Amino acid sequence: MRKFYYNSSRKLTLFLLALMAWPWGAAKMGAQSQDSLKTSALESHEGMTISARPWTNPALYKERFHKKSPYAAGIVAVQVMFRNDSDDSLKVNLERIRLNITFSEDNRQALDTLTFDQAADLILKPGAKNPAKSRFPIPIGGPKVGHDKKWVEVEQELREAGVRASIVAPHSSVQGLLYFDLQGQFDLLNSSRLYVPDVVALEKNRELLYFEIDLSQAGAQ
Repeated sequence: MRKFYYNSSRKLTLFLLALMAWPWGAAKMGAQSQDSLKTSALESHEGMTISARPWTNPALYKERFHKKSPYAAGIVAVQVMFRNDSDDSLKVNLERIRLNITFSEDNRQALDTLTFDQAADLILKPGAKNPAKSRFPIPIGGPKVGHDKKWVEVEQELREAGVRASIVAPHSSVQGLLYFDLQGQFDLLNSSRLYVPDVVALEKNRELLYFEIDLSQAGAQ
């Protein structure tokens, strides 16, 4: 049996290098968060700040999704950050988040967020879209397909990039992507708002006022 010996001085050197690199990495992540906030629409009250930035540049999807692009399937990804500056844990009900689209004063539509399963189904659904199909209303979800290896890989990428935590600890943040089926009608983002109606301060058992973020104010990305 071969024996392996480790040089303690080498281990110490690696530890010191990692220790030196940590502040730089943390500063870089902080800078990226600040850059994200600068190009996002946001709303802040009661210790919570929610920022949102729709991805309208296909290159962003290409960098993040290597299997299949949600954008090519007509799905928009909205990058969100929930930042909690309070001393209380805040819970965001992700299932109640909506994309509110205004066509006119009397014509509005609310789109549910797609689950990771629903988004994977839409991305991999067979056949082309019917060009004669009416633009509205926009349906939610899509036909179920078999959960083969390709489906699992697409769903996994969507999940890894998505918002997976609903509780934001005090003085911390949670971020990720939310998915909405726009059927490729990305121009609707110019008249849309991200509606977050259900945020609760857990320790105080108190519900915060709703958030409604104007996505037309977000920088082009």
